[in-house]
Amino acid sequence: MDAVGYSPYICFIVPLILSLFILEKGTKRAVGFIIVGTTICLFVSELNGVLFQVLDKDMVYFCTRISPVTEEIIKALPVLFYAIFFSDDRRRVTQVALAVGLGFAIQENMVIFAQNNDTFDVAWALIRGFGAGLMHSVCTMTVGIGIAFVRKKKKLFYCGTLALMSLAITYHSIYNTIVMSKYKYFGLALPLITYISLAIGFKKIAKEARRLRAEEE
Repeated sequence: MDAVGYSPYICFIVPLILSLFILEKGTKRAVGFIIVGTTICLFVSELNGVLFQVLDKDMVYFCTRISPVTEEIIKALPVLFYAIFFSDDRRRVTQVALAVGLGFAIQENMVIFAQNNDTFDVAWALIRGFGAGLMHSVCTMTVGIGIAFVRKKKKLFYCGTLALMSLAITYHSIYNTIVMSKYKYFGLALPLITYISLAIGFKKIAKEARRLRAEEE
């Protein structure tokens, strides 16, 4: 990746790093993992570039069979690390996973925009934001939700983690397959529908948790 890829990364990450010195703990954790997600995107971009050259496949094949595997596995690693060594609290792990996905999506969109800024417009930005940007966040957040659960179930941890990564890879591959076909607008709706469903679920869980705490008091 040339300076077009690294320049947006530097401009984005420097203010975030400086903000870590004044943010409070909870906010600092979220911003820190956004930085992690951004950095991971840069690393995966380099890795995918090498694999694309080595495998010598066309772009459709690579984007539907190779890049979903590399991206989702590497995105899941910091979430898994946090759940194992720091906290397996569902809320914290989910926030960490969402932050990693957000950082990854932001960096990817910045790089693609920098490389194609003469041809893209506001409509493109909306499509990327609600499509691929949201897809990365949804995939990683789903893995985080699952890891927080299987981490407490020793018999499920290894097979459960593998299943979660497989789910994210499959979802990512399906999204890429649809958006690279003539039905691309259906693909753009996929992450939005998934996100709304997850958001509604979280609202219901939070409401139920508040009700239970009120009853205990």
